[in-house]
Amino acid sequence: MNNSDLAEQLAAAHGVTKTDAKKLVDAVFAAIGDAAAKGEEVSLNGFGKFKVKASPARDGRNPSTGETIKIKASKKLVFTPAKAVKDKLNG
Repeated sequence: MNNSDLAEQLAAAHGVTKTDAKKLVDAVFAAIGDAAAKGEEVSLNGFGKFKVKASPARDGRNPSTGETIKIKASKKLVFTPAKAVKDKLNG
């Protein structure tokens, strides 16, 4: 499922146009991205949590040459599903 598919389902379920549903889907994802950029946790009841996790700088290896390289510190967005979602996935 992609953004357009999600927008189509919302439009059909709630009687809005596909264009309006697409705008809403895009706005939700933009809000999650904006909150993550600020380092905030986004908790959606019954669905899960989006958190920003910091990865420290570390040494790595170039797989083709075996040369040691420095990997910069970075941040990533991680998702932890809620119990209800886990239960749906596991029967």
